[in-house]
Amino acid sequence: MSIKILITGGTFDKVYNELKGTLTFRETHIREMLKLGRVNAPVDVEKVEMIDSLDMTLKDRVKIFEYCRKSKEKQIVITHGTDTMVQTAILLGKEMKKLRGKTIVLTGAIIPYAFGSSDGLFNLGCAMGFVQAMPSGVYIAMNGKCFTWQNVRKNKRRGVFEEKR
Repeated sequence: MSIKILITGGTFDKVYNELKGTLTFRETHIREMLKLGRVNAPVDVEKVEMIDSLDMTLKDRVKIFEYCRKSKEKQIVITHGTDTMVQTAILLGKEMKKLRGKTIVLTGAIIPYAFGSSDGLFNLGCAMGFVQAMPSGVYIAMNGKCFTWQNVRKNKRRGVFEEKR
């Protein structure tokens, strides 16, 4: 069985628009990142949407939940913007019974992959490992750590994810 990778956008997939001087979306970088990371695990990549997580609504989060619920794969990685990743993880975690024993790992990037100095490739690699190693549940993989959905927060001042205090 393959690992389902759901794309939702976020900094992970942003690119710099030279004409407007803004960060925007074109296409996902996920296939390039999997190739660069030499990922040999079978994957099925599906684009849910390409939006900034600050623009994500409850409707978007429910859509992500539905993709997870309907997925035949038991191991799911979700690329997601870091600003509201925790909110999506909480929604999924609270609905875990409806997800029938799946392992779901959300990951993202503080710096866009297209910038070259991104943490995205490392975070994706960690998420791919954690989704295969962790028991069923909902997790966030950032900064080389795996956090449970109930015990994680983004420290915006430091630009890292950490356990709640």
